[in-house]
Amino acid sequence: MRALKSWEGGLALVFVLTLAWNAAFAPEFLTVQNQINLFQLSIEKIIVALVMTLIIINAEIDLSVASVMGLSAAVFGYLVNNGWGGGTAIALCLGVGLAAGLVNATLSARFGIPSLVVTLAMLIAFRGLARVLVKDNSLGGFPGWVTDLGQKGLVGPVPLSLVLFVLLLAVLWVLLHRTGFGRQVVVIGTNAEVARFSGLNVGRVKAVLFVMSSTVAALAGVLYAARLGSVRGDSALGFELDIITMVLMGGVSIFGGKGSMAGVLLSILIILNLRNGMALMNITGHIQTGVIGVLLIASVLLPNIVSDLRVRRARS
Repeated sequence: MRALKSWEGGLALVFVLTLAWNAAFAPEFLTVQNQINLFQLSIEKIIVALVMTLIIINAEIDLSVASVMGLSAAVFGYLVNNGWGGGTAIALCLGVGLAAGLVNATLSARFGIPSLVVTLAMLIAFRGLARVLVKDNSLGGFPGWVTDLGQKGLVGPVPLSLVLFVLLLAVLWVLLHRTGFGRQVVVIGTNAEVARFSGLNVGRVKAVLFVMSSTVAALAGVLYAARLGSVRGDSALGFELDIITMVLMGGVSIFGGKGSMAGVLLSILIILNLRNGMALMNITGHIQTGVIGVLLIASVLLPNIVSDLRVRRARS
């Protein structure tokens, strides 16, 4: 009964209702291929959302993730089209993500510039670099094994990207909820000054998170390029908004110090199933975006409303 009163319990109820609605009005919804497509069409976003969960719980934000994805994809396309091998290109793309994370970490964690300002500036800078590399072209011609990993099943019909998502989810779930590092992430997000006076290395924790975020975003960029088979300078444009929506709707406080991987996973499942169900029912993309926007507003307002009601009840 207590679980049903939690935010995660409410999300679980919404998820079940969404499944029931889709199954009732879209007969193709329950097919195995549709369930795989449901994840694959947004797989890069949900991979990055897992790391963004830790960033926001730590009371920070990384607006540059989609631009890092786009830059990584652009670097991959540029290198492959200039004679580099696919494996070497992937390794260099991950290096680009690592370097981007170090830039964010240095400016924010070391010099104390707010992460909102830093990552907004890097959003513009990284996107500009991607456009410089690709210009107005569309770069393709990737090695066959790369596109196969992005478009074909690795384990039966299950693609590599979905396997990576499950593995990353398991690792970050343990990291956040079962390790000392995860407890530090939450404590710092609750009150960084108190954490600092308690002897925690606040800067190091934040730096690790920013590097982790950009490196995973770079990996997602390579997966995106492999799935589509080509890249442009505007690859992954605007993805950061969907990623942050998934995290906040999962019950993670924008002010930090509160949230769970379970809530974010349920939020991801709800959003993916809602979009998929509406697409199967031929509901336009604008309406889909509006529905998700309403859910995001509700997810931010409802906890505040519930909190106010509890305070009023306690006073009466």
